[in-house]
Amino acid sequence: MADPQVLDNDPHPSHGVAAQASPCDELIIRAQPTALDSPCRRKRLALAATILGSSMAFIDGSVVNVALPAIQSELRASVASMQWIVNAYLLFLGSLVLVGGSMGDKLGRRTVFIAGVAVFTLASAACGLAPNAGSLIAGRAVQGIGAALFVPSSLAIIGAVFDGEERGRAIGTWAGVGAITSALGPVAGGLLVDALSWRAIFFLNVPLAAATIALAVLSVPNSHKPDAPQQLDWPGALSAAAGLAALTYGLTEASARGFAHPIVLCAIGVGVLVLAAFVMIEAKSRDPMMPLEVFRSRDFTGANLVTLLLYFGLGGAFFFLPFTLIRAHGYTATEAGAALLPVPVIIGSLSRLTGGLTTRFGSQALLSAGPCIAGIGFAMLALPFVRGSFWTGFFPALVVLGLGMTITVAPLTTTVMASVPGHRAGVASGINNAVARVASLLAVAVLGIVFVWSHNAALSARLDELHVPHDARQTALLQLDAQAHAVATDAPPTHSQTLAAQAEADAIIDALRAVALVSAACAFAGAALAFATIEPRK
Repeated sequence: MADPQVLDNDPHPSHGVAAQASPCDELIIRAQPTALDSPCRRKRLALAATILGSSMAFIDGSVVNVALPAIQSELRASVASMQWIVNAYLLFLGSLVLVGGSMGDKLGRRTVFIAGVAVFTLASAACGLAPNAGSLIAGRAVQGIGAALFVPSSLAIIGAVFDGEERGRAIGTWAGVGAITSALGPVAGGLLVDALSWRAIFFLNVPLAAATIALAVLSVPNSHKPDAPQQLDWPGALSAAAGLAALTYGLTEASARGFAHPIVLCAIGVGVLVLAAFVMIEAKSRDPMMPLEVFRSRDFTGANLVTLLLYFGLGGAFFFLPFTLIRAHGYTATEAGAALLPVPVIIGSLSRLTGGLTTRFGSQALLSAGPCIAGIGFAMLALPFVRGSFWTGFFPALVVLGLGMTITVAPLTTTVMASVPGHRAGVASGINNAVARVASLLAVAVLGIVFVWSHNAALSARLDELHVPHDARQTALLQLDAQAHAVATDAPPTHSQTLAAQAEADAIIDALRAVALVSAACAFAGAALAFATIEPRK
């Protein structure tokens, strides 16, 4: 699902914009009166380029989840590898997106946009050709680097090309199409997985990227920001990426090794120390990518804490839900992707109606109520009757979750933008977007521990209840593992294997319930923090 937060690294995009009718541009247009040189035509093509580019990043952030079971089967990937297939992308996108926006302001938005799309495309092709899980993880990491370059440039390009009311309509179109593509992405990805292969979801980016680059070359001006920092905050970006990588690695390994293992302790310790160094770097930097003074605003800090907790729960639930639907309930990849539709559809269709509620009730009330309702939706996923039936089990929970997110999104963005001075609005929005990405990154790692430990405990208890002999359990579970990884076995399943398969499905369901309960607790905590930190309406 696309992140509803808006990335805008230039709150005053009219400053020094090459696209906005310089005399030279007008002379070129008049000298070469082709269809492409029409200003309106060029604007529409530029908007199409930004929409296509952003859609690739939004879709890639969600479509991989429905392909994970197929990837696991073909590449014989472990649970930790599956987590890294998602987290490698989120890690570099979340940690580099702010410096990527600064690169566009300094080096030219079209240049950085096209370079990012090209890097993303080459990485997508490498993912599609990946012979093993390690290669796929490396490709996903490079995809995240590419996305960090072109995603923040998309809105900056729109701000450069459009003025006044046109700009608002263009951003609305960009956001609306992004919401639609993000909603349909898992469904389309599921269709490709079922009809062709999981590799097709990565190869699909190649023609989309070619069209995006062609449109950008034809229509997007290489605008700059005159007051952009001359020195990019590479120390901050690299320390953020290294700290988050070490912390995520430690948390991911903890599910298999336990927190007492030396590797886990060292990785988590190094991650915490490097992230502390990141804060010190940002405090001393002349042009930090994350200026710490914005956190002096109580509203800004509170809004980002709400974002961290709510998107932590959402990222974890949407990572493990498709896997559970496919592995435990027998859904196809297409069905699992379609099952996620209620949340983005509700957000996309009702956000316009709920946007006006912020003025009427104030951000504090909505940011307390929205996460509370989302928490109820998460908790409903843990109810005993939520089993194989979608309409009576999963659909009501996802509808409630979608309503909670819809109530939260608009006031969250409004609070972030209004809590800082106008010249900081773009930076504030970028930070909030990065927080949402990092929240999903940490969710996959932390809730992976909850999922694995709950699964193992539930499986052991279930096998005890079914009276499966201890000497037969290992053989039965090994057979299940072979089936899960698409390894052919000639022998028909034994009674112990059948019981083990039933126990395995029940254990996965119980593990999802544990994840849902933790997600609900985070949403409720976000509601409490909003009530305590956001200024009430006066």
